[in-house]
Parts: sequence; C-alpha cells; structure tokens
Amino acid sequence: MNEKAENIVWHETAVTKQERRKKNGHQSFILWFTGLSASGKSSVANALSHSLFQQGKQVYVLDGDNVRHGLNHDLGFREEDRKENIRRIGEVSRLFIDSGQIVLTAFISPYREDRALVRNLVEPDEFIEVYVHCSLEECEKRDPKGLYKKARKEEITHFTGISAPYEEPEKPEVVLDTEKHSIEECVEYLLTVLNQKQLI
Repeated sequence: MNEKAENIVWHETAVTKQERRKKNGHQSFILWFTGLSASGKSSVANALSHSLFQQGKQVYVLDGDNVRHGLNHDLGFREEDRKENIRRIGEVSRLFIDSGQIVLTAFISPYREDRALVRNLVEPDEFIEVYVHCSLEECEKRDPKGLYKKARKEEITHFTGISAPYEEPEKPEVVLDTEKHSIEECVEYLLTVLNQKQLI
C-alpha cells in the first residue's frame, strides 16, 4: 500500500443517506442513460428531470458534454480517456446517491466493463441501466451537432459507432426505443418503472 492510500481514512458523515432519503420522500439512485450520440439520452434525461422536479423530487442531470467542460476537461476520447471519464462520473454519482438525490447520467459510455464498474460502486437497487436504443442510421440522420459528418470525413477520430466501438447493454433494466417512441412517451414509461420499483 502506498503512503497516499495509508493516510486516507473515510470520515463518516453526521447525516446519513437514509435520513436524507426520508426527508426527501424518495429513494436515491442512478438512472444511467447509455446509447449512441444523438440517440436521445440527454433529451429524455432532461425531460424526466423536469417531470421529477415538478413532483418535488431532488434530481440532477449529469450530461456528457457538460461534465467535459469542467470536471473532465482534461480528458480526450481515446479508450483510456473514456474509461477514466466514466470512472469519475461513477464516483460523482455515488456522492449524489449518498446525498439522497436522484441522478440521471447521459453518457455514451460505450464499454460494458465501464458501466459494470459504476454499477458495482453502489448498492444493487441504486443503479438502473437505461439503454436508449436508436439505429446508427437514424442517429446519423439526426446529427444535431454535425459530429457524424465530421467523423465520416475523419475530422474526428475515435468516434463511437464510426471509428470506435459501442457495446450494447446485455441486460439493461430499461430499453427505450427513441425511433418508435417520443420523448414524452419515454418519460411516461420511465415514471411507471420508477413507481413500480417504489423508488419515487
């Protein structure tokens, strides 16, 4: 064990996760939205966040682009950077859970191993993987940021779905098909799932 690890001791907080949950009136957990760029992750996460907020829930969205403006501004898009990006987000998400909040994360998070790492950071009922399914063809048609066009021209390297892999979830708790269903329909379905699981 190195000196740094030896001299770090976990400090228990005066207010527990359970106490925060009781005050908030709901459970705290991660809804981990994963899928290709332009599949609708951020749109659905933000719409769900608004609905939950209107219901008085403590909720926050961690969005891939937004996080890379600050916490992860030092990371690129190579495999090792993507892994570190997700590791950091997992740790931040765990803090949100401890604070009694619902955290919605919208990240491509292309590797199963990295998503499993985050799942293993928290309790079994605190991680819900939401696969936002949308075909590559449809995502390219949408291309709101023009990223697919740049990737096809090789102006962007290591772009998921084009020059870098995306590993579909094998057993996600929720699958949303954003080619067939509207954002509103996806939100309604997610609210139903969360109610059925007695999380909200």
